[in-house]
Amino acid sequence: MRINLFAISLMLGLMASSVSGLSLPSIFSDHMVLQRDQRNPVWGQAAPGDRITVSIQEQHYEVVAGDDGKWRIWLEPMPAGGPFTLEVKGGTTIQFTDVLVGEVWFCSGQSNMQWAVGNSNDADVEVASANYPQIRLLTVPMVGRQEPQENFKGEWKVCSPESVKWFSGVGYFFGRRIYNALNVPVGLIDNSWGGSAAEAWIPRNVLAEDARYADLLQEWDERTRGYTDVLHAEKKAVYQAWVDAGKPEPKQKAPRDPRYAQHRPGNIYNGMLYPTLGYGIRGVIWYQGETNAAYPENYTDLMTKLIDNWRTVWGQGDFPFYWVQLADFKDESSEPQDHEWSYLREAQTMTLDRLDHVGQAVAIDVGEGREIHPRNKQVVANRLARLALSNDYGFKMASQSPRYRDVAFQDSTALVHFDYINKGLYAFDTSEVLGFTIAGNDMKFVKAEAAIAGKDTVKVWSEAVPDPVAVRYAWAANPVCNLYDRNGLPVTPFRTDQ
Repeated sequence: MRINLFAISLMLGLMASSVSGLSLPSIFSDHMVLQRDQRNPVWGQAAPGDRITVSIQEQHYEVVAGDDGKWRIWLEPMPAGGPFTLEVKGGTTIQFTDVLVGEVWFCSGQSNMQWAVGNSNDADVEVASANYPQIRLLTVPMVGRQEPQENFKGEWKVCSPESVKWFSGVGYFFGRRIYNALNVPVGLIDNSWGGSAAEAWIPRNVLAEDARYADLLQEWDERTRGYTDVLHAEKKAVYQAWVDAGKPEPKQKAPRDPRYAQHRPGNIYNGMLYPTLGYGIRGVIWYQGETNAAYPENYTDLMTKLIDNWRTVWGQGDFPFYWVQLADFKDESSEPQDHEWSYLREAQTMTLDRLDHVGQAVAIDVGEGREIHPRNKQVVANRLARLALSNDYGFKMASQSPRYRDVAFQDSTALVHFDYINKGLYAFDTSEVLGFTIAGNDMKFVKAEAAIAGKDTVKVWSEAVPDPVAVRYAWAANPVCNLYDRNGLPVTPFRTDQ
C-alpha cells in the first residue's frame, strides 16, 4: 500500500494549527512595511500557554501565550531594507514574505482622506505611473462598533496601477513624496471613513469624563436604544418599496443603522483604530472636519483629546500628527461673511497651540465651490509632505503657512503682523491684496483695502471705517483671497476679534 506522505503531512499540519490556534491580525501580512529605527511590536493569538517563537533576520524571540491566549514581542530597531521573511512558530508555522523596513504613515479622517487616486486630478496619469514596488498599501475596512475589534479583513499590497486606483489620494501622493525624498520603503495605512465625526474616533470613556459631551452621549444612547435588526430591516423594506415605485416625491434617504454609524461616539475607534493600535508608525496625516463644521465650538478640544489619546494608547510617544485645514467650499464670497466653516478652520488652527509635534496644511485655495471633495489632492499632499520632510526628516524647507501674530491700529489703518514668514508676503495673480475685511466698534465688517507693507506686515483700511478695532482675513466658507508667502504657502485664515 502506498502512503501519501504529503497528505499525512498536510493533515498533521492542520491538526496542529487547529490545536494551537496560532494567528496574527491582518495588519501583519506579506508585503508589509515595518517602521525603521524603532522597536516594533508583533502580536497575536494562540492556545493559552503555547510557546511562540518569532524570527526575522538575526532576531529571535520566544514568548508564552497568556491565559487569554494573547502574546506580544518587540523587534529591536532595524535600518531600512528588505525584503525579509518574518516567521512565527507555535504548534504551526506562519511566514510573512517580502517584508520591508522603512517609513510607515497612518492616513486617517473622513471622505477627503478616503477620496481615491482614481477620482483625483489627472487620475489616468497618476494611476498609469504608479509603479512603486517599494511603496506598500493597506486599507482598513469601514467598521463601526461599541466593542473593541481585535482584527479586520485586509492585507498589504504592493503599489501598482491596479492596487493604487482606489487607495487614498492624499495618502498615496504624500507617501510618494516621502519615498522620492528618502529613497527608502514606505508603508501607508488608509484608515478613513467618509462622513465620520471626530468624536467617533475617540473612546467613549474619554468623552464621558468631560461634562461638555454628556448631552451628546445621552442623545446617542436614546437614538440607539431599542433599535434592532428587525426595525432596520423594516426601514430598508419601506425604502426599497419607494425605489421600486419609481422614487415618487417626497424624496427618501436610504436608512442607516445608528448603532454602527460613523458619527456615533467611539464607534470608529473600536471598529477601525483598535485593531491597528501599536503597529509601528512614523506618524499620522489627518483630513477631517467637514462633519463637525455644524458644531465647531468643541472641535479644538475634540482634536486635542483625539491626538492625546491616540498617542497614549499607541505607546510610541508623541509621534507627528499633521492635518489638513478645511478647503474653500460653497458659494464664493468677496463680501463679509460669518460662516460655521470659518470657525471650524479657526478651531483647527488653535489646536496647533495645544500640542507638540503637530502641523497644519492650509488648503483655503484648492477647494471647489460646488464640490466638498476637491480633486486637487496633489497640492494638499505636498503641503503635508513639507511638514514631514521639514520636521521629521531634516530637510530645510518652509513647512508652515504664515499665521496671524498681532495687529496695531494707527489712525484709520490696521497693521497686521504675521509669524512663519519664509520669503516674504506675495499677492497672487494681482497686485491687489484680496480677502481682508475690517470693522469698527459696531463690529459690522466691510470689505477692506489692503497692501503689503513689509516682509511680515499687511496694512488694512477702509474709508467706511475711520476707527477700526478688528480685522479678518479669508473669513468665509469660500472667500476670495490671494495672500501667500513666496514659497507658495497660503496665509492662514484668521480674525483679530474674539
